[in-house]
Parts: sequence; C-alpha cells; structure tokens
Amino acid sequence: MAGALGGAILTPPPANAVSRDMIELQQQVQQLAQAQRDMRSALDANNATLKTLIQQSLDSINQLNNQMGVVQKAVQETQANTGSRIDTMSTQTQGLSDNMQDVQARVGKLSQQMNDVQSLLQGIDGKLSGSGSAPAGGGAGSNPGGNSGAPAVAPISADTLYQNGLRDYTGGKYDLARQEFSDYLKSFPTNALAGNAQFYLGEVAYAQENYQEAVTQYDMVLYSYPKSYKLAAALLKKGQAEIKLGQKASGTRDLREVIRRFPGTDEARQAQARLKEVGVTEATNPPAKR
Repeated sequence: MAGALGGAILTPPPANAVSRDMIELQQQVQQLAQAQRDMRSALDANNATLKTLIQQSLDSINQLNNQMGVVQKAVQETQANTGSRIDTMSTQTQGLSDNMQDVQARVGKLSQQMNDVQSLLQGIDGKLSGSGSAPAGGGAGSNPGGNSGAPAVAPISADTLYQNGLRDYTGGKYDLARQEFSDYLKSFPTNALAGNAQFYLGEVAYAQENYQEAVTQYDMVLYSYPKSYKLAAALLKKGQAEIKLGQKASGTRDLREVIRRFPGTDEARQAQARLKEVGVTEATNPPAKR
C-alpha cells in the first residue's frame, strides 16, 4: 500500500490537466490585455473630452477679453465725450449768465441816466424861469469855451468794452479778448462786472491750455472779488485746471469745496461729475476747517 501511495504521488499529472490550466491562463492574460485596451480607450476618450473643454474655455475667455476691451473703449469714449459736453455746456451757460448780468447792469445804468437827464432838465427849467430875458450872447455866467466843467468822457464805455471782450472770447479770438478784458480792469476796476472780466482772463488762459496762468487768474477772482457772480465758476475751473496740471489732490479739494459752498448749483453738479471722472467720490470730502 505504501508503495502504491508513493507511486501515485510521484506520478506526473496527465497531459489533459496541464493543457486545461494553460488554456485558462491564456484566457486570463487575454482578459487582462482586453481590460487594458478598454482602459486606454477610455483614457483617450476622456483626454479628448478634456482638451475640447479646455479649448472651449480658452475661446470663451478670449471672447470675454475682447468684449471687455470693447466695453472699456466705449466707457473711455463716453467719458471723453461727457467731459467735452460738460465744458461746452459750461461755456454756453456762462455766456448766457454774463449776458443776463450785462442786461441787468445796463438797465441799472439806463435808470441812472434817466434820473440824471431828469435832474438836468429840471435844472434847465429852473434857469430859464429864473433868467427870463437874459441875452443869448452870454451873460456874466456864460462859458465861452463851451465846457461847464463836466468830467471827460471815456473813449469807450464799460459796457461796450466788456461786450467786445465777451464776443471775441466766444468767437475764439483769445488774444484780443485778453487785451479787452485787461483794459476793462484797468479802466473800470470797481465796476460790477470787473469780477467777470477777471474770470474771463482765466477762461482765455484755460482755452489756450495755459493752465498755470488760468489758476492764477481764477485765484484773483476768489481773493479780489469775493462777491463776484463768478465765484463758484472760478473755483470750479480752478479745480479743473489743477487736475489738468496733474495736481489731483488740490484739484479734488477745490472741486469738493465747490460742492460744499455752492450746493444745488450747476457748478456743484459739474464738480460732482468731474470728481467721478477722476475716480473720486464726493462722499470722501473731508470736513471743513473751523
């Protein structure tokens, strides 16, 4: 029995059993290879999908960048056009305001002249009624020179000189307007429109892009004519000229001062718009000094 058992152990397996194991092993190898191929196909498909998604994302980003560029350009053009329209409207408003002020000054002057004429006529009537039949050739009080001591008449009136300067300024004849407004200030320094003439010297300099000279002329309005009609406009244009010079801190300070001192006016609204253009909000205006 022992011998039979030993012989059975040492006897090699039959050939058909080995063949079956080899077949099963080959089948398992083939299954692994197929699984590997399937996995590679799936990875390739996923990679292709990812590439497509990435390319679509890049295309979308490029389109957004292009659209942002167009929007930014449109905003810049709008800001530039808005600034130009504001400057044009400001000039037109100033011209209308000055015309109204000039009309008021003329009405006042005509009223004064009417009073003077009336007084003169009353004086003449009094002399005629008192002299009676005085000789026409001249009595003791006659003046052969024909000059009764009346003051010398200026070669050009204040109204005419001012209107000439305003007309030449609005017509773009800046050098001539500068001379006329300067002559006005020399001849009529205490006239009601002297502050306006000083303001327009600043406007002439601003129009010629001489912003430093414009600031000087606007300061003259602020300090020499504190009751001028052009006080708010002078402070507004001074702030704008300072911004043109790159003096943003002082320019924004003056624009805020316009809003504080002249609330609700056209100048205050223009100052708010200009502050927004330079990226400053009116809410950051510091409290006024006491």
